[in-house]
Amino acid sequence: MNVGIIGAGHIAEKMATTLGRVEDCSCLAIASRSLEKAQDFAARFGVARAYGSYDNLLADPDVDLVYVATPHSCHFDITRRAILAGKPCLVEKSFMANATEAAAIIALARENGVFVAEAIWPRYMPVLGIAREVLASGVIGKPVTVNATLAYNVSEKERIQSPELGGGALLDLGVYLLNFVRMYCDGQIEQISTSCVKSPTGVDASENISMTLSDGTLVSLQCSAWSQGDNQAVIAGTSGYLVFNDLINPTKLLICRKRHIVEREIVLPEQITGFEYQVRACRDALASGLLEPPQMPHSETLYIMHLMDRLRSEWGTV
Repeated sequence: MNVGIIGAGHIAEKMATTLGRVEDCSCLAIASRSLEKAQDFAARFGVARAYGSYDNLLADPDVDLVYVATPHSCHFDITRRAILAGKPCLVEKSFMANATEAAAIIALARENGVFVAEAIWPRYMPVLGIAREVLASGVIGKPVTVNATLAYNVSEKERIQSPELGGGALLDLGVYLLNFVRMYCDGQIEQISTSCVKSPTGVDASENISMTLSDGTLVSLQCSAWSQGDNQAVIAGTSGYLVFNDLINPTKLLICRKRHIVEREIVLPEQITGFEYQVRACRDALASGLLEPPQMPHSETLYIMHLMDRLRSEWGTV
């Protein structure tokens, strides 16, 4: 599978590094609005073709999958053009800037019979199946509370500060927290309360999200693009608790039956970067003629997008 990357920032670099080591996949092309930047990227990562235009990459007949790695505000236009060009797409999270855009893109993809997926990488990782097996085993009893934090001080980045670029903590970081709840909690949201602190530019700098689920689970999520957090997650049950040592890309799970006493440590499989799982999922889905990956179906992407719209509406962020 030949992948073409649109956008030449940090996340694109991580994908190019990954593709260089994934069997049966390659990073064939890179496109940036600057040809010089694309050529520099290609030289550093061994990419065969560099384009100074997104449309030139979309017109490349040898590109099998387009990875959209631009700021959120650009996702809709680029993905729309890619779909109309018949190119399958893996779109970096958050999928779109809002649910209206997400629904339109998914409808267009289905209408044209083109694969499209959201690149929310924890959804594709083996930790999902492993952790759900632990929870199903009953070792921590019935889950009662979920506490998770995701915070990085990335406030100096223009795309984080700028409303026009889809800035703020929610689209960049909070999306992981909301997906975590959907991945490991079976109950539906019955109540939700939130608070938000805005940046000087009006984007959401930090937020707290509390939920009560239909099965009685209480969820507490904290997110910030203006601070550094421990970025762990804990699912606590009636008999113990399960610790994810990193919310996005854990290296181990800790099962504790008593406070701070680790009864069992599960070391997760070694990986390239963690991005390889979503790449392989796309390759397998395309080989099977699917229009969405089973790991992250369109219904889940739309659910999360609607939820984020609801939160931003409550905060008055645009």
